[in-house]
Amino acid sequence: MSLVDAAREARLRAHAPYSGFRVGAAVQSADGTVFHGCNVEISSYSHTCCAERVAVFKAVSEGHTELVACAVMTDVSPPATPCGACRQVLHDFGPDMVMLLANLDGECVEMPLKALLPDAFTPAQVLEKIKARHGGA
Repeated sequence: MSLVDAAREARLRAHAPYSGFRVGAAVQSADGTVFHGCNVEISSYSHTCCAERVAVFKAVSEGHTELVACAVMTDVSPPATPCGACRQVLHDFGPDMVMLLANLDGECVEMPLKALLPDAFTPAQVLEKIKARHGGA
């Protein structure tokens, strides 16, 4: 099954009773393992979780912290891109990953994540600040 197909399948499980905007995502780890997720909306809408973050968190919870690709499936044209929060989460676990943005009509746009999040905030920036606060230790 392709990464886009995995995202399409994940979209079927989306829980989007409020927006109706169903999203599926699939991420591939460096060793080729695929993890998928769907968006999950809840009544306290600000606590909703996007499909991309669900997929990444599943990968990380299984010990896969180096991601190389992400597919996102929606039903809009052109295919939707991840939100800003998801872009940052994806970047933390795969700054060089390939993004596959697809829709149910068969459109698929491939681009590097860096095109969606140029000049991203990096984990190294946080670590540098921590080291500076603790005298380089």
